Amino acid sequence: MPKAAPHAAAASSLLVVDVAGAVRHPGLVRVPHGARVADAIGRAGGLATGALRDAVNLAAPVADGQQVLVPARGSPAAAGDVGTGAPASSGPVSLSTASAEQLDALPGVGPVTAQKIVAYRQQHGPFSSVEGLDAISGIGPSRIADLKGLVVP
Repeated sequence: MPKAAPHAAAASSLLVVDVAGAVRHPGLVRVPHGARVADAIGRAGGLATGALRDAVNLAAPVADGQQVLVPARGSPAAAGDVGTGAPASSGPVSLSTASAEQLDALPGVGPVTAQKIVAYRQQHGPFSSVEGLDAISGIGPSRIADLKGLVVP
């Protein structure tokens, strides 16, 4: 039994990320805290032939439970605004990876607040909860309630 505790501690220090789309081995990967999208894609075998590399911000930090979607050239996901990382669907926006433009498109979030979110994330790392937005000046409980369902950590 004593050996199980260190293994469990080591396992809990890893983030689990779902890497999907145009990668060699899509699926769940484990990366250390502080890992970037490039690290998660690397653990999934790297980009597949035909991956639309410019649609993915490889430098973005990853959060536990996040999905990294790498579109392929010619796929419906690739038809979005390439280069900005705009979501291909109307799903929730990731606070930990969204661009300032994506955040600005959310109701009640303007360009100044969007930039504050990005700056906060760059300084403190990925969000662990939507409620973490409370640390940003100008965002309070009411705004957080409005954003629930529209954003994920």
